[in-house]
Amino acid sequence: MVETQNRNADGAKDASVRGQAKIIREYLEALERNRPRRGRRRTRETVEKQLAQVEALLGDADPLDRLHLIQRKLDLEKELENLKNKVDIGDLESRFISVAREYSDRKGITYDAWHALGISNEVLDRAGVPVPKVAVRRRRTAPAAQ
Repeated sequence: MVETQNRNADGAKDASVRGQAKIIREYLEALERNRPRRGRRRTRETVEKQLAQVEALLGDADPLDRLHLIQRKLDLEKELENLKNKVDIGDLESRFISVAREYSDRKGITYDAWHALGISNEVLDRAGVPVPKVAVRRRRTAPAAQ
């Protein structure tokens, strides 16, 4: 009986751990997808316009050009789909904040590691992830005059 209760408790803990990992993964992936890129910001309209241009060129293209146009079309369709399916980063962020401290403690993930992935100081502070202690540097004194 006690062994069954322990197994159930372990199973619930494992599910909780998997749930935390899922939340962390979803947040990190959303940050990656929404990371600012160099150049102008692309809109649905510009992508749709380029897609129409590619489709117009497909009919008269030679086989090699058609290959490249088909790839361009696939890339534009994927980009358009991503633009249509914007993720609510605020919801993911609040879920991340609720699990980041425990996950960090359990996995040994440091503030600096999170920060290197692009997570802001504000989010890490709100999550309660401990800020690394800066080593205290002793002030060197000038050698005494003789």
